[in-house]
Amino acid sequence: MVIVEDKDSVHAPPPRRMSLARRETLLGLAFLSPWFIGLVVFTAMPIVVSLGLSFTNFNLLHPENLRFVGLDNYGRMWSELLNNGDVGKSLGVTARYALMEVPLTIGLALGLALLLNQKLLAGKPVFRTLFFMPVMIPLVASTIVWQGFLNGSTGWLAQILKAFGLPAPSWFSDPAWALPGLVLLGIWGVGNMMLIFLAGLQGVPTELYEAVKVDGGGAWARFRHVTLPMISPVLFYNVLISIIGVAQYFTQAYVIDPAGNGNPGGSTLFFNMNLYKEGWSYNNMGYASALAWLMMLVVVVAAITLFRTSARWVFYAGDTK
Repeated sequence: MVIVEDKDSVHAPPPRRMSLARRETLLGLAFLSPWFIGLVVFTAMPIVVSLGLSFTNFNLLHPENLRFVGLDNYGRMWSELLNNGDVGKSLGVTARYALMEVPLTIGLALGLALLLNQKLLAGKPVFRTLFFMPVMIPLVASTIVWQGFLNGSTGWLAQILKAFGLPAPSWFSDPAWALPGLVLLGIWGVGNMMLIFLAGLQGVPTELYEAVKVDGGGAWARFRHVTLPMISPVLFYNVLISIIGVAQYFTQAYVIDPAGNGNPGGSTLFFNMNLYKEGWSYNNMGYASALAWLMMLVVVVAAITLFRTSARWVFYAGDTK
């Protein structure tokens, strides 16, 4: 038997096999694909759609009347801003809340973290758990509890103040006290931020504190020249997250005033409350989309400002710049 060999088959290169790195990449993308799909469907697409709706008169009850209105929604928004309409009032309430809430929350969280970082403090795991527990309580439930606690007539705080002969303010019924009451409610949930600060404090090298002691520095010198610079990235993160949280503030104010009118006296008319009222009470979803993009612009500007100024006050270990 004579076997005739095909020259092409003899000299054909072997089949190419997929490299291990490529297989791992494809396998990783396959596992990540549900997240990517969710990101596109539930985040990216709604953002794009909301931008398109902001240039229309879209009404939830009458979608058949949808038409392009150009910049009319943004013009109305600008007019309300200049004439102290609901847009201007809601931005003012949100800004006042941020000026009270962000510094107090960060200060208290850092103070608690410094306290729990002390070696002489006994029962630190118990205190960490107690301080973190309010974070686990749903916002609606915690707001209702605080409504009862701060009730000017029957609340526990009112009874304590009256026992000492002090006046008890009507927190969520008085325009002057409603916003401070919400600030107290926000401060109550500093446990998560406290743990982040505590993790940053535990990463500070102890030899730096010892060097300050050798130079004769006291507690304030150690805090000023060692602790703050070393945890400045954590501080930067918490400030940024706090600003974003204020921009999303809605649930607590809605529980206090489900009608969305900002009662009492417009003191709780946060920007998102006004957005909710326009979109779901008045069904002006086109105008509500324009309001949402205004808030996104405010957050982006605040974030860019923080990042631009961070080089002056944020220290990264090993940074040679």
